[in-house]
Amino acid sequence: MTTPHKKLFIPGPVEVHPDILQAMATPMVGHRMKEYAVLHGRVKQNLKKLLFTDGRVFLATSSAFGVMEGAVRNLVAKRCANFCNGAFSDKWHDVTRRCGIEADAYKAEWGQPITPELVDQALATGRYDAITLIHNETSTGVMSPLAEIAEVLRKYPEVVSIIDTVSSMSAMKIPLDELGIDCCIFGVQKAFALPPGLAVFTASEKALARATGVEGRGYYFDFLEFAASDEKDNTPSTPCISLIYAMDRQLERIFAEGVEHRWARHQEMATYVREWAQARGFALFPPPHARSVTLTCATNERNVDLGSLKSRLAERGYAFDDGYGKIKGKTFRIAHMGDMTVDDLREFTGQIDELLAHV
Repeated sequence: MTTPHKKLFIPGPVEVHPDILQAMATPMVGHRMKEYAVLHGRVKQNLKKLLFTDGRVFLATSSAFGVMEGAVRNLVAKRCANFCNGAFSDKWHDVTRRCGIEADAYKAEWGQPITPELVDQALATGRYDAITLIHNETSTGVMSPLAEIAEVLRKYPEVVSIIDTVSSMSAMKIPLDELGIDCCIFGVQKAFALPPGLAVFTASEKALARATGVEGRGYYFDFLEFAASDEKDNTPSTPCISLIYAMDRQLERIFAEGVEHRWARHQEMATYVREWAQARGFALFPPPHARSVTLTCATNERNVDLGSLKSRLAERGYAFDDGYGKIKGKTFRIAHMGDMTVDDLREFTGQIDELLAHV
């Protein structure tokens, strides 16, 4: 029996366009055949264009956290500074420690961004040769100032930067080479609007040089294995070929829309949801200078029973998120990313308006 589909307005996975689902039905090829190398090479070159990089771009069959773990195992030789301001950045610190890597957590309050000053303060100690940072903390809807932080990192050339752009990449301009990011990581089920299961990551020459001197990198996420396979437009292990067909199609669609139009559409959607939430008596969890472009986290000023609202929206065919972690029930999150439009969001918020009118 097929479960009825709920239209997704959660922070990921998000709705997948029919074109993408159709691309995933492309007949299979062998991953060591020439046909796959052509596909892989095309996807890689288009990703480089989108990421504004001439560096290495790798495809991994994994959630983003697989590569996030792989990155700390490959790129931390001495000690890592994990910058934490929400559930997922806290988790990255936990993952780093579980890998047996020396690491310290530098924390901002949930709802607040990581600041350049905090990064500078940590790195000025001289204790660290790598940092982790989540650009857009999905649990709180907070976006940290990546360009300003990148400027601080220029003062510390011995430090390798590992940046998670899981819920921001493709929704806004993130010029990797200009920023000097050594390792950028993202999954595809958020702003790329693909089904989950594929992760993308980059590695600068500095990052690859660091990996050569690090023991215990493992195999599945060994950056040097990826670099060797990259020479043949391939991957060390069997890739999720259907998702790579989907990525190929989505990149075509992104460039057909135009990246500037895509960024503007995401900003328009963010503005709409923020204004809708505030007009309905809710407040926004992050401060104005740190609000995400891809999801809005609002505080439950009206003491609405968010669990009940979630259930009632599900009955109408919509997926809603009533907060995450320690702020579950106190906040709610509405995604506005990927292939969504303002009209989609008007439809969804209209449903919420109808239900709240009877509270």
